[in-house]
Amino acid sequence: MTKTVDYFYSHFSPWTYLGHNRFLKIAAAAGASVTFKPSSFGTIFPQSGGLPLPKRAPQRQAYRMMELKRWRAHLGVPLNLEPKFFPAPDEAAQRVGVAAGDMGLDVGMLSGAILHAVWNEDRNLADEDVLVAVANEQGMDGAALLARSKEDEIGKQYEANTQEAMDRNVFGAPTYIYREELFWGQDRLEFVERALALD
Repeated sequence: MTKTVDYFYSHFSPWTYLGHNRFLKIAAAAGASVTFKPSSFGTIFPQSGGLPLPKRAPQRQAYRMMELKRWRAHLGVPLNLEPKFFPAPDEAAQRVGVAAGDMGLDVGMLSGAILHAVWNEDRNLADEDVLVAVANEQGMDGAALLARSKEDEIGKQYEANTQEAMDRNVFGAPTYIYREELFWGQDRLEFVERALALD
């Protein structure tokens, strides 16, 4: 039986960053394929009752920071808690992820590099030249990838990912959906692993 996990995520989510490589390892170990679906969480949040980080209550922001510190220590993953270029417009990076999938490239590797650039290297992923450089560093043609990301077809796929996310009750990043069961957050990866092991 084919195993496929739909992966809705944002390159500008620290939780996506903390879970990305672990998720890919879990999927590979289970023989599962991953459908990468970079989406606009700026669109998703309002319709699901969420708020962008700067508009959240101070106590929620404080607890988020505490949790990031806990998970950084627990996982031993280097994480800049307050990157220089966050928050920032994320559409360019998200569309590059969509374009990579369309071009048959290794989206998992590229998205991992983009996440690392934001959350570990303090690079500005709203800058197209930086996006091109990150892709080039992965052995890809960054200029071609950026050009493809700007085409209408990729924009429509990005919008379709976002609409699909909302239709399937996604409200936060990362979200993993397996056999129509939704798992929100990198702290639910153990349950993703268990679900994959049952088949």
